Amino acid sequence: MPAFSYSRILSLSHVIHPAIPRWPGDPAIEFEVVAAIDREGYYVRRLTIGEHSATHMNAPNSFFVDGVGIDAYAPASLVVPAIVVDIREQAAKHPDYRLRERDISRWEQQQGQIPAGCVVLLYTGWQTKWSEPVAFLNLDDQGIPHFPGFSAEVTQFLLAERAIAGVGIDTHGVDGGSDTTFATNRQILAQQGIVLECLTNLEQLPAIGAQLMIAPLPLQNGSGSPASVLAFVP
Repeated sequence: MPAFSYSRILSLSHVIHPAIPRWPGDPAIEFEVVAAIDREGYYVRRLTIGEHSATHMNAPNSFFVDGVGIDAYAPASLVVPAIVVDIREQAAKHPDYRLRERDISRWEQQQGQIPAGCVVLLYTGWQTKWSEPVAFLNLDDQGIPHFPGFSAEVTQFLLAERAIAGVGIDTHGVDGGSDTTFATNRQILAQQGIVLECLTNLEQLPAIGAQLMIAPLPLQNGSGSPASVLAFVP
């Protein structure tokens, strides 16, 4: 594994508590005290949480019957460089905005070609809505979420032409809220790539140069897992 230097370490994961935004239909997040210091002499809680709640990583078996679970990811695959593409301006005007190849071209004109093996993080600004679940999911009258994401076409381009390791985003889904095909998830996970959702603190990352360390729970056959995502900033 190549060495890297850094000046500081950031957490890109939200704190988990019962009031965080949840995908419609996902289980409630609950903490139950099962041992207390004044009774048992130590403190333990039971946690109930969906595999795709909070800052989390998706696994191939969440979309493919024969896909592997989150426990199948090799540790070395979870230490990866990251780049950040900022589409806050577009997302503020159009909640359903999808990342396009022209956005990638603009980024590469400024930063150089996207390096192979990196995770492309999409900074939409949605992380600022985290404390307001209604605004974060932005459901319409039919219960359909509306938030930005990756287009299927740009994901195909990034995989085929830039050989990326995966994608991440500060919304509740890399595909965008209203995309029921989950095309980006499917393309990335078909290659056992990395899909990170509900990230935060992306405004503190440079466009290029950060290194990620991703730590999902190794749940047996898990369709995903809440994850601690650390960024080492040069």
